[in-house]
This record gives sequence, C-alpha cells and structure tokens, in this order.
Amino acid sequence: MRTRAEEAASVLPPLLVQAQQLAGAVLLGDHGRRRAGVGDDFWQYRPVQQGDSRRMIDHRRSARGDQQFVREREWQIAQTVHLWVDQGGSMRFASDANLPRKVDRARLLALASAVLMVRGGERVGLTGGLLPPRRGNMQILRLAEHFTKDDTAAYAPPEHRALIPHARALFVSDFLGPFEELELALSKAADRGLRGVLLQVLDPSEESFPFAGRTKFESMGADVSHETLKASALRDRYLDRLAERRDALDQLCRAAGWSFGVHHCGDSAQAGLLWLYHALERRP
Repeated sequence: MRTRAEEAASVLPPLLVQAQQLAGAVLLGDHGRRRAGVGDDFWQYRPVQQGDSRRMIDHRRSARGDQQFVREREWQIAQTVHLWVDQGGSMRFASDANLPRKVDRARLLALASAVLMVRGGERVGLTGGLLPPRRGNMQILRLAEHFTKDDTAAYAPPEHRALIPHARALFVSDFLGPFEELELALSKAADRGLRGVLLQVLDPSEESFPFAGRTKFESMGADVSHETLKASALRDRYLDRLAERRDALDQLCRAAGWSFGVHHCGDSAQAGLLWLYHALERRP
C-alpha cells in the first residue's frame, strides 16, 4: 500500500504541495463542541454530583478547598465531510494565461479544505461512494489522485449517492449547467440531514462579460458556438441570466439549510479557503 501511495504521490506534487501550503496558511481552529463528554481537551471543573465515580474526581483541584471537583473534558466527535468537485468540460476554462482554470482552483480549494479537516481528526471522502470517508494522510493522497481525472461531460452532474446521514458536504462547481441535477442532489442531501456548502467558482470574465465587437463564443468541447458582430449587445442579457442563476442557487441553499458562496479565480485562494473553512464549521 505504501508503494502504491508513493507512486500516486509522484504524479501529484503540484496540486498536493499547493493544497498543503495553502492549508498551512490557515489557522486551524478547534473542532470540539462546547459541551461535556468524551475528548482530550479540558473544558471545565464542576462540583461532584450524585452518580459520579471516585475515578472522575480531580484530586489536585479538590485539594485547594473542602469541596470535591470533577474535571470535565470537551465532547469531540469526528465529523464526516463529503466532497464533490465538478471536473466537467466547462470547468477547464480560463480567460487569461495568468489565471488558473476554474477546475484547478476548485480542486485546490477542495483538497486544502480536506487537509484542514483531516488535521482536525475528521473523516473526508467523495460523494457517490467512489472514495468512502476516512481519516489520515493516505486519504489526502487518494483525493489528490482523484482530482487529476477530468470528466468527459461538458457539465458534470453532482453525485448524491452514498451520503452518510447528518454529515457535512462541500460541492464546488461553476453551477452553470442543468439546474435540475443540482436540485435533486441537494434534495437528497437534505432528506438525509446533511448540511453543507455550495461554492460557485467563476472566471473573472464570466462575472464582468468584458467582450465587445466581433466575438466568437465557443464551449470548451467546441460542440456549441455562437458568433456575433456586437458582443456588447449581449452583456445586459447575460448578466441578467447570471444573476437569475445565482439567486436560484442562493434560494436552493436556503431551502436545504446550506451555505452559498462565490469565488473568482482572480481572487486569492487563501481568501477562498478561509471562507470555506468557516462556512463548513458553521452549525445549524
């Protein structure tokens, strides 16, 4: 297994190293919940109550006075996080050679989030049962290997099978494809009690539509194209459609109890990861 992991790691350095460096720049918060239970971190002292065993008494604290105290620890339960990253054709777009492709930024943010979660003792895996949630660095290698594989579809539908009830999830895509597949996925997730985050990753040109004059628009697979002599005339209609889609995504997330965010490839990856990390930590 170690040999296979090393072979996999040898073809992954760029993404893996970037994700680890990005995760290292984020201060990892505590994953414990503020209530007593099983865990390693001290929470509080409390007076001994009826039913407490003598083994629970903290004798050093109790020796300070006449009352006996119990040392309570924080309840820390390893959570499960499901990841889905759209690796379809539309995600392989970048408007400038100095910008990352949408899929590259999506993979980086998802993998860096996984690194943070695994460091916090949580289980991370993929939706659909392709990679069941596990802990440890080996799982990060498996995720990184998966994120090297492009999808042949122009718009890859979100996978919603094998979701563990009451877990968390992170879906990353441009979400410009068919809306019905996403509605189905979030409906299935909500039915199983999952809470999560939808992160829309866009190229800056998809947000601003800076085109003018004669322009030929072509899909990444070159199967759809449109040529116009006055691209600027399409700008308002395009921006209206984009706003409609974003509003629909926001409403869908609200209905499912999820968080919705937007990240542009021209912005810093660290800012995107910080937002993601806090959004994933948010609890209902």
